[in-house]
Amino acid sequence: MTTVEQVALVGAGVDRIDGPLKVTGAAHYPNDFTFPNLAHAALVRSTVAAGRISRLDTSAAQAAPGVLAVITHENAPSLGHAPDTFLSAPPPPLQDDRILHHGQYLAVVVAGTAEQATAAARLVEADYEPAEPVIDIHDPRAERLTDPWGMDTRRGDAQAALASAEVRFEATYTTADNTNNPLGLFATVAAWDGDALTVHDATQWPGYVRTALARVFQVPESGVRVLAPFVGGGFGAGLRAWPHVILAALAARTVGRPVKLVLTRPEMFTGIGHRTATEQRVRIGAAREGRLVAIDHESTTTLQMEGDNLEPCAAGTAAAYACPNVSTRDQQVRLNIAWCNSMRGPGEAQGNFALESAMDELSYALGIDPLDLRLRNYAENHPQLGLPWSSKALRECYEVGAERFGWSRRTPQPGSMRDGDWLIGYGLAGVSFFWYQPPCQAGATLRRDGTALVRSAVTDIGTGTYTVMTQLSAELLGLDLEQVTFELGDSDLPPGAQAGGSGLTAGLGSAVHAACRDLVRAFLDMVRDDPTSPLAGCGVDEVTVAGGRIHRTGTPQRGESYTDILAAHGLEELTAGGASTPADPQELGLAPAGPFGARFVEVRVDPDLGLLRVARIVSVIDAGRILNEKTATSQIIGGTVGGIGMAMFEETVTDAKTGRIANATFGDYLIPVNADVPDMEVIFVGRPDRFNPIGVKGVGEIGLVGVAAAIANAVHHATGRRIRSLPITIDQLF
Repeated sequence: MTTVEQVALVGAGVDRIDGPLKVTGAAHYPNDFTFPNLAHAALVRSTVAAGRISRLDTSAAQAAPGVLAVITHENAPSLGHAPDTFLSAPPPPLQDDRILHHGQYLAVVVAGTAEQATAAARLVEADYEPAEPVIDIHDPRAERLTDPWGMDTRRGDAQAALASAEVRFEATYTTADNTNNPLGLFATVAAWDGDALTVHDATQWPGYVRTALARVFQVPESGVRVLAPFVGGGFGAGLRAWPHVILAALAARTVGRPVKLVLTRPEMFTGIGHRTATEQRVRIGAAREGRLVAIDHESTTTLQMEGDNLEPCAAGTAAAYACPNVSTRDQQVRLNIAWCNSMRGPGEAQGNFALESAMDELSYALGIDPLDLRLRNYAENHPQLGLPWSSKALRECYEVGAERFGWSRRTPQPGSMRDGDWLIGYGLAGVSFFWYQPPCQAGATLRRDGTALVRSAVTDIGTGTYTVMTQLSAELLGLDLEQVTFELGDSDLPPGAQAGGSGLTAGLGSAVHAACRDLVRAFLDMVRDDPTSPLAGCGVDEVTVAGGRIHRTGTPQRGESYTDILAAHGLEELTAGGASTPADPQELGLAPAGPFGARFVEVRVDPDLGLLRVARIVSVIDAGRILNEKTATSQIIGGTVGGIGMAMFEETVTDAKTGRIANATFGDYLIPVNADVPDMEVIFVGRPDRFNPIGVKGVGEIGLVGVAAAIANAVHHATGRRIRSLPITIDQLF
C-alpha cells in the first residue's frame, strides 16, 4: 500500500477543487438557500450593557405589515442548553429579563420579507432597570478567575532564579479586542417538518450545531440536519452554536414556516464572539552571555459574564525556550461585554506578542543579536515534558529565514538604517502553535465506474479542505484527482471535527487515511481465498495502489483493478469507514509538536508624519508534510495579513461607560487593504511529523502568530521606540 513517504499527488500545488464553483457563483453559501413560503427574521438588541428589562412593548411591531410573530422572553418557550465542548456554549436566548452586554438579543421579529422584519424590529420599545456595567479590565468589582483551565505551569523556581539573575528584564504588554469579521455575513436558514429540522448555517462545525439544536429543542438528534458546504470565512467565529442560530430555528417553529436570519455587520460584532483583550507581564532573567535562567509570564484576559472561553495566552511560554525556571499563569476577568471566542491563533497570537517582544528587549539589554539570543536558548527537547519533539525544524526556520531575508545586513543600533527620509527597521519573532488533533471519522466508497466518493461532516472555511482531502484520497486509493469526489458540509455524513485549532487536516486526514486503507483491505478480503486472483492471500501492507488497480508491491503485473473485482463479485460499490484519535504522547515517547516558524519583517517609518509601512515579510514555516503547497502558502499569506491587522489596525473599541461597541462597521473598524500588504515570501521546511500517519501539522493558525511581535520589534529597530501596546498607532510613533 502507498505509504506517506511515497506520496506523489500530495504536496503538488493543485488548484482548488472548489475554485470554479466559487468564481462562477455556483457555490451556494447559507444565505443563498431558500424554501417555499420562506419568512425572514430580524433581531432587536439591547441598548444597555447591564441590568434588567422593565418593559418590552411589541404592540407596534406586531401590528406592522407582514409581521408573523414577535418572540421575546415573555412568550418564548423554555429551551434546553447546548452541550459544552472545549468551548462553553452560550446560554439559550430569550429565557429571562437579564441584560449582560450591550447588543444582547431582546426579541426576534418574523415577517414575510426581510424589509418588513427589519422595519418592525425598529418599532419594539424597551425600558430597563439599568445597572452600572463592569467594562474595565482593572475594575475592582470584576470577578477574577485564576488558572481557569488548569493549564498554569511551573518548572524550577522562577522567582528565586529571577532574584539572583545577572540581568533582569520586566515589562507589561497589552493587546486590544479584535473581531473576527469574515467577509460572509453569518446566516441561518431553518425549516421544520414535524420534529425534523433542516438548517443551513455558517458554521465551522456542523456536527456540534446538530447536537446543540437537538438539545435546545429537545428533539432526536437523528432528525436534525445541518448543512454548510460553503462558508464565507470564519476565523474561529463559527465554532459555537450562536443564539441567532437557535432564534432562527425557534422562529421557524413558531410561525410554521421556514425562516432565514442574516446578521448585519454591526450584529456580527456582538453576536459571534471576538478575540479577547489582554494585559501581560513578562519577567526574564538571564546570564550576561545570553543564557536564560528564568521566565515569569502572567496574562489577564477579558471574559463575558457567563460561560467560559479557552484562551491561554501565557501557557505557550513554558515550551518556547530551554529555560530551567519557568512560571506561567493565566487569569480571566468577567466584564459586561459580548461573548468572547476563538479568533485565528487564539492565545498564542497575544502571548507570542508579549514573549517575543520581551526577548527582543532582552537582546538589546544584553547587547546580543536578537536572532543569536533565540538560537542560544533553542529547546532541542520539549522543556516541560522532557521528551523529544515529534518534529521540530525551528532552527532551520531561523537559518533559512535569516539568509533569505538578508538579516546579516542589519546594523545593531536602533535608528541607524535609513532610506532618504524613511527610517528602516528589521525585526523578527520565533513562532509556535500548540499541537491539536481532534478525533474524526470518514467514509470511502469505490464504485463500479472506477470513481470514488470520500465523505466527512466537516466544513471548508476557505482553507482548502476540499482540495487537500481530494488529493490525499486519490493518492491513497491510486486514482486520478478527477476520479475522486470529496463531500463535506453535511451533518448526516460520518462525524467530523471542527475546522479550527489547526487540527482538522491532521484529524480528518488521518481518518481519510484509515478509511482508504480499510477500503483497500476490503477489496483484498474479497479475493483473499480466490485462487484465480493474483492478489490472493495478500495483506494491505504487501500491495501498492496505482492507476485504479491494486498490485503486489514490486510486481505491477500481478494485480487487479477495483472495477474488475467489483464486477466479479456482482457489486456496484464497496464502502469502508475510518476513524482517527490522537496518539498518546507517553505511549510514543514523544512530545507532540504543533507547527513552528520564524517571521522576518522590514518596516519603514516616517518620523515626521508617524507613518508606518511594512515593506516585506519572510515567513519560514515548519508544518510537517505539506499536502498542497499552493493552498498552504495561501493560508500563511492570509494569516500574515491578519497579523498585520492585529499589529497596526484592528481594535474593537468599547465605550467605557455604556459598553457599546463604537466602531462596529467596516467604515470604522480598520483592517488591512491591498496597499497595506507588502511583498511576502513563504518557505516551508521540515519533515513529516511522527504523530499522525500522514505526517502533517496545521498551517491555518500559525499564519498569524508572530507577525505583530516581528513588526513591533522592527519598529523599535527603526526608531528606538518600544511599542508594548497593540495596535501600533500614529500617535505612538510621533
